[in-house]
Amino acid sequence: MNDGISPTGEKLQKVLARGGLGSRREMERAINAGRVTVNGQVAELGERVTGRDRIEFDGRCLPSTEENRCRVLLYNKPVGEICSRQDPEGRPTVYDRLPHLKSGRWISVGRLDFNTSGLLLFTNSGELANKLMHPSSVIDREYLVRIQGNVDSDMKQRLFKGVLLDDGPARFTDIVESGGEGRNRWFYCVVMEGRNREVRRLWESQGVRVSRLKRVRYGSVFIPSHVCVGQWIEMEPREIDDLCVTAGLPKLGQRPLTQGEKSTLERQRRKLRKSSLPPARRWKS
Repeated sequence: MNDGISPTGEKLQKVLARGGLGSRREMERAINAGRVTVNGQVAELGERVTGRDRIEFDGRCLPSTEENRCRVLLYNKPVGEICSRQDPEGRPTVYDRLPHLKSGRWISVGRLDFNTSGLLLFTNSGELANKLMHPSSVIDREYLVRIQGNVDSDMKQRLFKGVLLDDGPARFTDIVESGGEGRNRWFYCVVMEGRNREVRRLWESQGVRVSRLKRVRYGSVFIPSHVCVGQWIEMEPREIDDLCVTAGLPKLGQRPLTQGEKSTLERQRRKLRKSSLPPARRWKS
């Protein structure tokens, strides 16, 4: 019977997902499998917890909310890295260059294929990652692409209207030419989904070839000019709050960075800026 009292705390699977242990669906399966305990008792799906509860996942204690603050990295991916954590062929992965987390794990917000470079976001929050990737969030992704072949107004109109790919209809919401010569032309194009090789397949459906592809924007996030290929930069709490709003989540209102955390971030940003300067300017500084 409903006694009019609202339940306290948050659902356990949501707390685990936010802790970077996996998606909410994965955490539901883990709870059902008996891998999670709350205050020493095997947890039940739908159970609610607060910051005072002791939560263990596979025998390891989940850090407190204070310790496990939401973090987001922006990574400028080079061509030649895969977005899997491990590769049977021994190829380098995007995770090889990321900083170590004391708890949880880095979750990639979408993927870029082996031959695509550019902006990748990583977070330790499963909830934020899922919202940023989910089609219902309607977040646009912008790419810079070099096309080999003739692109005319009729072709662009077809790509605006939509074409049928193997996994359903797809379209660009914007195409802007950006120079080039002869049959090699550059275009900025925007899609609203993150389907596998979607940008390449859209262009290839029109009989032209994609010879270069780089993601330059995800929602309102661009690659800073001082973050070179193969480098990452960590977002500050206010930037993460803006990203939450983009994903349709409330601002986290996280605690301010400690002096040590601020110093670490600033040292890393100075290092990035210095490495992005031409050799002569680096020498003068």
